[in-house]
Amino acid sequence: MTEAKHLVGVPSVQLHGVHHTARPTWKLAETVHFYRDLLGLPLVHAISAKGWGPDNHADFLHFFFDSGNSSTIAFFYYIGTERPDWLAVHEHYQDRATHTAWRVRDEAELLAWRQRVEAVGIPVRYQIRHEVIESIYFNDPNGYPIEITWQLRPFSEADALDARLTIEAAMALEKAADAATAFTSIEPVWQAKAAQIGTAPEQAGRASVYVLDVPEFAALIDVARTTEGYATTPLPNGYVRIDGNPQIHFRRKALGFKPAVWYGALTGGLAGRIVQFDMDALVISPGEAQ
Repeated sequence: MTEAKHLVGVPSVQLHGVHHTARPTWKLAETVHFYRDLLGLPLVHAISAKGWGPDNHADFLHFFFDSGNSSTIAFFYYIGTERPDWLAVHEHYQDRATHTAWRVRDEAELLAWRQRVEAVGIPVRYQIRHEVIESIYFNDPNGYPIEITWQLRPFSEADALDARLTIEAAMALEKAADAATAFTSIEPVWQAKAAQIGTAPEQAGRASVYVLDVPEFAALIDVARTTEGYATTPLPNGYVRIDGNPQIHFRRKALGFKPAVWYGALTGGLAGRIVQFDMDALVISPGEAQ
């Protein structure tokens, strides 16, 4: 896969953070009250305009709240219109994928924000740690999800390599997918990623998993090192390979993993096939997926 930095004749450019994110709203007063008064974000700019160009473009207000570090969150209020059904916010995981996430410096700031949000009567949906971040989640008056998060550690070169291997494996599967070979689960991504890493275990007939050697997945390596018959092999590319005996069994509670980390436990890749992966246990056997 050709990376952008290798493109010939294309200028090298850089971004310097987020200026603003923007969403439509049909609740002007409630939105202003929520962001300015409850969350305490200053209202810093507003555009009021006749419809831009086309006859069917409503007149509107476009207003901005300061969200720190020269970033803003903005809204469009289309005067005299109603929210179309296709823009309704639903309680579905695909709707919640579109959200705003603000960064704070540490856990103390995150907890202070939780206290603020709860003190002004905004229900916190949940607080969760997933891999490198811990966040609180709540909704604005429009139903839009808001996240406030702190990052436990900076991203490293190992993270960038791991991301490239993951995305390249997934894009190849997406490209190859057809009616006979549908791309419908994450397991073939993990298997293809392990093949890219390309370090087979010394003994055939053993299941293997590849674990990026970072704090959030360290418990996998620690448990494997104390499990009879398992082998752990550090690799030069930042991974540790765990070979089973011949299967690999992990228990979520024994690892101390929250579900958000547990369900990504195989993100480094696997050689074998998953025979069980639920809230309690993960079992991988040698051989190819059925």
